[in-house]
Amino acid sequence: MSIPNLPSQPAVASAPGAVARFFSGDVWYSFRTSPMAIVAAVIASLCVFSAVFAPWVSPHNPFDLASLNLSDARLPPVWQDGGDRRYLLGTDDQGRDILSALFYGARISLFVGLASVVVSMLVGVGLGLLSGFVGGRVDAFIMRVCDVMLSFPSILIALLIDGVGRAMFPQAHDELAFGVLIVAISLSGWVQYARTVRGSTLVERNKEYVQAARVIGVAPLRIMLGHVLPNVMGPVLVLATIQVAAAILTEATLSFLGVGVPPTSPSLGTLIRIGNDFLFSGEWWITIFPGVMLVLIALSVNLLGDWLRDALNPRLR
Repeated sequence: MSIPNLPSQPAVASAPGAVARFFSGDVWYSFRTSPMAIVAAVIASLCVFSAVFAPWVSPHNPFDLASLNLSDARLPPVWQDGGDRRYLLGTDDQGRDILSALFYGARISLFVGLASVVVSMLVGVGLGLLSGFVGGRVDAFIMRVCDVMLSFPSILIALLIDGVGRAMFPQAHDELAFGVLIVAISLSGWVQYARTVRGSTLVERNKEYVQAARVIGVAPLRIMLGHVLPNVMGPVLVLATIQVAAAILTEATLSFLGVGVPPTSPSLGTLIRIGNDFLFSGEWWITIFPGVMLVLIALSVNLLGDWLRDALNPRLR
């Protein structure tokens, strides 16, 4: 029996679906007409720019020990005492410029957050796609693993992984701290991607373009990666945007507890922990400004995620 007018590459036209909508005119129009999204994008862009180009835009290098002067320790911001000095936001207990430390600390926090989200997305999307497309015992096993992971708080999983890393590599923990931290955050973050992609894949695998591809003998792996995957990436983009803020906050929490990045490369969480020791002695700027920077990054990313969720939802158009 022959199937008339069946294209040799079904779903090629429909495959870019969700990803293409991200760059479509509707999404761009939604962005231009949303003041909240524009403000959030501007704040996030400034934070990312200052973090990426920290060596060039920061007034000082806060981690250059040769340039530090202990006589400049705990200096208040310029406007508080009316002085005309070099430190706009004041200095910490070691004489480091707070403004420069914010740029370098945000650089580390963003790196850990983005890297952990990428790892979580790769693992979660792969397992979710496999679970939804194959089904059966594979689906049941992966979902039971997800249920087990969801029963543990993400902070507890991260603390467990960090403790195991410290026990296994006691001498080289500082060198491996970033890798251990990324793995710790990713281990608790991939579940959301897996469950989201699985649900979307269960819908896509029963559509006509997937059935047509099976009829003409397209390999299942090629169907999964070439046809189903592009059409389930819409919710993944939204989830990844929101998870960036969650990963940055998780890293800041771990660093605040002293189990995150090494003290030689402090992130925003480490700066907040250092400043917390001087908060009640009057040096409020040491901890307040890193906290404000962390709030601005997390809030702007969350607002962009909320806007993106509404922009990609066809029911809200």
